[in-house]
Amino acid sequence: MTQPAALPVVTRADDRHRYEITVDGRLAGFTEYRDLGEQRVFYHTEIDDAFAGQGLAFQLVQQALTDVRDTGRRIVPVCPYVAKFLRKQEEFSDITDPVTVEIRHWLRAQLSG
Repeated sequence: MTQPAALPVVTRADDRHRYEITVDGRLAGFTEYRDLGEQRVFYHTEIDDAFAGQGLAFQLVQQALTDVRDTGRRIVPVCPYVAKFLRKQEEFSDITDPVTVEIRHWLRAQLSG
């Protein structure tokens, strides 16, 4: 008899500036962000190879963006995966801001310091 698959759990880890997705207590992936005023700037999403092909990136990003909406922030999709997700999922278009040169410079300074 096989065990039922564990449901993925998404949590916000503010101390690490990211949302994490775990499966059966194991870290399966994360999407990283930095906050600029009321904007949450997403810059990197990663799913561990051991969990690839399970739709976890979609679940992770969807729940992260829902949390952004719930907290009254706006989304800036520097991360290519988040940008691709937003092109297909229009329900977040009302809280999505464009990626600008200024935001890219700000983010680079945040990550280097």
